[in-house]
Amino acid sequence: MKNFNKLIIACDGESASGKSTAAKLISKKYKLLLINSGLLYRFGSKLLIKYKPRNPISFLNKKFKTISYKSIAKQSLHSEKISNHVAILAKNKKIRKIVNKFQMKIIKSNKKICVEGRDIASKILSKKPKYDLAFYFKCNLNVASHRRWLEMKKKVPLNEVKKSLKKRSKI
Repeated sequence: MKNFNKLIIACDGESASGKSTAAKLISKKYKLLLINSGLLYRFGSKLLIKYKPRNPISFLNKKFKTISYKSIAKQSLHSEKISNHVAILAKNKKIRKIVNKFQMKIIKSNKKICVEGRDIASKILSKKPKYDLAFYFKCNLNVASHRRWLEMKKKVPLNEVKKSLKKRSKI
């Protein structure tokens, strides 16, 4: 690959479609910083479940201003409880704005980056800064359910994982 001074790669697509796997491989191969937007929503969900704040918007706004992406990425955020909460959280436009602002801050301060998540190419990086290269991942619901079930180490029945993914695909 040609040497670039700036490179933004977007990996967009459906839940459990392989976005994260591909983004990790691309980031490693081309030495790019990897940002997983799903982890940001999962982190927000974990905080809201744990602390149950009266005003979730201002609470999350403060938390996202004082944390680094590295510390979010180190946390265990793949549980069925968090997955079900993320489906609700991601619908909230004010929370999406907080997460998008956090992502944009990271993207603008890094010249070589791979950003992975739903709507990353179609909405978040469709304007400045715009992605240089985008991939869209799509996956059959049965395959996606099985992938997520394995990721969760089979702690939840497969049919529950499938229901959760079906619900999230409608967001």
